[in-house]
Amino acid sequence: MEVHLPDDFRCPISLEVMTDPVILSSGHTFDRASIQRWLDSGNRTCPVTNLPLPASPSLIPNHALRSLISSFLAHRPSTTAADSSGDRRDALLLSRLSFPSDAPTLAAVLRLAQRGGRRLVADSGATSVLLRHAASSDRPDLQDLALRALLHLTLDGDDARLGLLAEGALDPVVSALRTSPAAALAATLLTSLAVVDVNKATIGAHPAAITRLVALLRDGDGRERREAATALYELCKFAENRRRAVRSGAVPPLVRFASEGSERAVRVLGLLAKCREGKDEMRKTIGFVRVLAGVVRIGSSRGIEHALLVLNLVCLDSEETALAAIKEGVLDLCSVLAGDMNQKIGKYAKELVLRLERRFGGYS
Repeated sequence: MEVHLPDDFRCPISLEVMTDPVILSSGHTFDRASIQRWLDSGNRTCPVTNLPLPASPSLIPNHALRSLISSFLAHRPSTTAADSSGDRRDALLLSRLSFPSDAPTLAAVLRLAQRGGRRLVADSGATSVLLRHAASSDRPDLQDLALRALLHLTLDGDDARLGLLAEGALDPVVSALRTSPAAALAATLLTSLAVVDVNKATIGAHPAAITRLVALLRDGDGRERREAATALYELCKFAENRRRAVRSGAVPPLVRFASEGSERAVRVLGLLAKCREGKDEMRKTIGFVRVLAGVVRIGSSRGIEHALLVLNLVCLDSEETALAAIKEGVLDLCSVLAGDMNQKIGKYAKELVLRLERRFGGYS
């Protein structure tokens, strides 16, 4: 008989066995990658209870559950008659996989990856077929299944993410950024691949990756823009990618997205403001200071934190921007926020007050 995995071991969102369980403030546990994607999409309710969450929810590692899952998996029977039969079916499925495939076959490969057969899929050579379908926009249904299966393969860890790029995943995934509805899923896949630091550099060096993410951020629908901003945030943790994003025109659509309430857009601006090119482009963007002041006024706690960081960096060596910030009421706002319980908000607010008063102590 097949060994039953306790339901508590499965993430309520992905329904997969959790590899990095974390506790949300609602008391429920989720796999970190799944709940982070939920929060990054702008949701501020618990997926289980639908009750509201704090503006900046904490994710607390559930070490006890992680230990239980590891212990259970380590001591469960390694083979059973049912397992052997299932393994034979899976091996037969993968051995017959070829390009072009069909929807039922790719759906079966996706289910195999979802239920824990990621290593089997990767080792079978099926990745090459999935990548060819990921690049083929003439069959959106097959492209979607292939991209979803590839995304699940990246969940097998950093070695899997490195291996996918080594197998040539970058060109097909970047190609998929051009076509809707595959674009959002392709951006999510790039985010997962970019978790590995060396992949950040490889993806950023691709001649079209960041350019197409910026185009998606500028012209895409709501989900596509969110996923593009998330991918850019992960990629721009690598310094050289910040300059690439600026040169690709990322600042204006990020400012526009921030004006619509996107906390992630503000966080990307926080990374871009760490390079000279980013600060220069922000100063030239019409409405930039007004948008950031609006975030400081009514944004989420994390949004306020990053907006203050950006304003500090951009006002550091620009009298014109500093004066614009004062005219937008930033000095008064920071005077209040300097005592905020959030240490980073208080710190950034105090620094900005000192910076603005030092330049324009007599301004009224």
